[in-house]
Amino acid sequence: MRWVVVVDDEEYNRKMVSRFLGKKDFMVTALESGEELLDYVVEKGNRPDLILLDILMPSMDGFEVLKRLKVEIPSSEAIPVIFLTGEVDEEAEMKGLRLGAEDFIRKPIYPDVLIHRVSHIIELDHVHKSLEQEIEYRAAECENLAKHVVVALAEAIDAKDKYTNGHSDRVAKYSQEIAKRYGYTEQQQDDIYMMGLLHDVGKIGVPDAVINKPGRLTDEEFAAIKVHPIIGDKILRSVKEMPKLAIGARWHHERYDGSGYPDGQKGEKILEEARIIAVADAYDAMTSHRSYRDILSQDIVRSEIEKGKGTQFDPVFADIMLQMIDEDKEYLMHEE
Repeated sequence: MRWVVVVDDEEYNRKMVSRFLGKKDFMVTALESGEELLDYVVEKGNRPDLILLDILMPSMDGFEVLKRLKVEIPSSEAIPVIFLTGEVDEEAEMKGLRLGAEDFIRKPIYPDVLIHRVSHIIELDHVHKSLEQEIEYRAAECENLAKHVVVALAEAIDAKDKYTNGHSDRVAKYSQEIAKRYGYTEQQQDDIYMMGLLHDVGKIGVPDAVINKPGRLTDEEFAAIKVHPIIGDKILRSVKEMPKLAIGARWHHERYDGSGYPDGQKGEKILEEARIIAVADAYDAMTSHRSYRDILSQDIVRSEIEKGKGTQFDPVFADIMLQMIDEDKEYLMHEE
């Protein structure tokens, strides 16, 4: 059943509107002031399908009531408003429309006009809200698909390096936790998680024999490894829908003292997300199996992070990583 609230300081008008709409199976709630309406929908949380609002009322006129409704009610729960008025000039009508009114109905009120306009506005509002919900659903579907593609790509990167199973996911999770503790919003945390997942995407362009070489790399082989941030940057910059995705890929090997690669950036000139991922990446490297060593002890890992503050790592994010290490009493944060 369609539900309409009519607000008018004259009892005759309220009764007439209620009778006209009631005959067409509308449920009608009659109120006599703007203050009553604000209490009814803002304080008590009622959400009718439409509000019929008189303009000329004592204490608070219809324009002021509509202003308050727009401020107090979330846009996702907005209720369409039709003004009821005896006489309205062009300036007043434009003011009402600018405030967000859907229409005007002039007094005396004719039943057919009232029923047609009320029914039409309610139907349009329902269609509009249904479209919004459909758009939100489709957008969420696309976002989920994008995340699945990113996860699949990260798994493909990890599969290329037999010594770093699950590395990308762990770096992403550590980065997300550091960002959360630093005060990032949920959306920013999600963003840095995606950056962390793909920080090593450039290894796609590095020969498997170099990545999986069990012994010490030659200078030429190390030079090939050092190109992977540039390759990753080129790959991810093509994803126009996620412009920040390339940050972690390009700069996760920069060092706070400027001695890193590929660009030799220093301090806060290194983008913040990359400084976070750098700490997470180094931590996981030390807490993962390698061809030449096993997982390092937690004490050694902690010591290395502490030693790298201000040289390899941003001290702020290194301290957050140290806090996470200290809380991990049973040393669970490492490769299985």
